[in-house]
Amino acid sequence: MPECIFCEIAQKRAQADIVYEDDDCVAFRDINPQAPTHVLVVPKRHIESLSTLTAEDKELAGSLMLAAAKVAEQLGIVQPGYRVVINTNPAAGQTVFHIHLHVLGGRTFGWPPG
Repeated sequence: MPECIFCEIAQKRAQADIVYEDDDCVAFRDINPQAPTHVLVVPKRHIESLSTLTAEDKELAGSLMLAAAKVAEQLGIVQPGYRVVINTNPAAGQTVFHIHLHVLGGRTFGWPPG
């Protein structure tokens, strides 16, 4: 079975436009952006989805959220606002089964989403 593309990016074996990296995660521009700013924040360790997180992952989950906030600040989308989305499983739109946060900004978003 081929390796997960997000693991490949996190391990620098596949190219991506990386905008942020720390010990726990990497953030890179989405290749199919849904907003003027669309960045994915992924953990370096493979976790399939939000529904497969365990209690042992709570520190990593917090690190992902903090990284999303840092990306938003770094890219200048904190004001007027941005959205962070986690799609979980196919019916919700998850297409790569490695947990990731979408950081979206640069336009006005509607509610409800989708």
